Amino acid sequence: MNIKPLAFRMRPRSIDEIIGQEHLVGEGKIIARMVKAKQLSSMILYGPPGIGKTSIASAIAGSTKFAFRTLNAVTNNKKDMEIVAAEAKMSGKVILLLDEVHRLDKAKQDFLLPYLENGMITLIGATTSNPYHAINPAIRSRCQIFELKSLETNDITKALERALHDEERGLGAYKTDVSLDALTHFATASNGDVRSALNALELAVISTEPDDSGTIHIDLQIAEECMQKKSFSHDKDGDAHYDVLSAFQKSIRGSDVNAALHYLGRLVEAGDLVSIARRMVVIAYEDIGLANPQAGPRALAAVEAAERLGFPEARIPLANSVIELCLSPKSNTAISAIDAALSDIRSGHSGDVPDHLKDAHYKGATELGRGIGYLYPHDYENGWVKQQYLPDKLRRKKYYIPKKSGKFEQALASVYENIDKKK
Repeated sequence: MNIKPLAFRMRPRSIDEIIGQEHLVGEGKIIARMVKAKQLSSMILYGPPGIGKTSIASAIAGSTKFAFRTLNAVTNNKKDMEIVAAEAKMSGKVILLLDEVHRLDKAKQDFLLPYLENGMITLIGATTSNPYHAINPAIRSRCQIFELKSLETNDITKALERALHDEERGLGAYKTDVSLDALTHFATASNGDVRSALNALELAVISTEPDDSGTIHIDLQIAEECMQKKSFSHDKDGDAHYDVLSAFQKSIRGSDVNAALHYLGRLVEAGDLVSIARRMVVIAYEDIGLANPQAGPRALAAVEAAERLGFPEARIPLANSVIELCLSPKSNTAISAIDAALSDIRSGHSGDVPDHLKDAHYKGATELGRGIGYLYPHDYENGWVKQQYLPDKLRRKKYYIPKKSGKFEQALASVYENIDKKK
């Protein structure tokens, strides 16, 4: 049995082997272009755990044939960095993957900066934290920043199948029979983390006794045990995943607290924090909207708390927010209004901006009739004056139709109706 875990062994050896992250490593994309030209610049890769930050770094090194070293900003000290710097002086260039780069202290940072400046060390920093918030500006200004996206289920399935058939680095030496249900569970229950999916697959293969013919059978039950998560989707196409998300949103929209908590529980049990977070923030603005405008910021705060806590504690702020969303007054007027405006624009119903609203901050604007006749609302009582803002062909158009389900929107509706009467 190989000492190094499967996820380590299956790291891509070139960018052609990278799964996912097409926006960075696909044909003609920025990292692919840098590798092809062998003109690497220091960079920071950030995104959730297990989605390929280290893989991209090792693939870059493999594609360019430069020396590649890995350090951790927390556990490795300045002396370790001095060794890398010495190697860079001898070889001319070293690619340094620095994990948890946001934890780099001042002494290590000051040591690295000259080597980044002269190009002897190409830094590839990896972090799960937003670099614009967490990384020192001195390092950040010397690096390009690339955000990695969460891997899709299909990406992880592809990585699992590759590992099952790879005889050199993967599990190809084993005679395995992995059921579709089991493979789907490894891919979905990992929640976008290909590392955990690969390592769970390896555990399943090496811990399962072969049958009389020497075949190792991996079924859904074994997959659940090795992932330590119950199967969330029980149909082969994975439709149940989206059915539960749909039921979750519709239960909140329908103000059914108990149903919403039930579907939240199913999502929590699946460990699908990414889908929960996205759906809750969308719901807060789409379904509650202006009836309770504080629901949006509070839902976002609950999501951020959940992400910081992780499961199982993440369920607590999520449940708080779901209950509030359920019992808040509902209004979809904002999404209806913007969609109505977009519908007109996409149908070619837009028209010219009225001349008096056009930009007049340039020489010759007056001669073109730009900005002439514009009335500055602050010069008038209550900060309002009758004036046309929509293009001529849409001047009587109404996109926003207020509801009066919440006090805040009742107040907005009152102002809106008063303005309408004055018009």
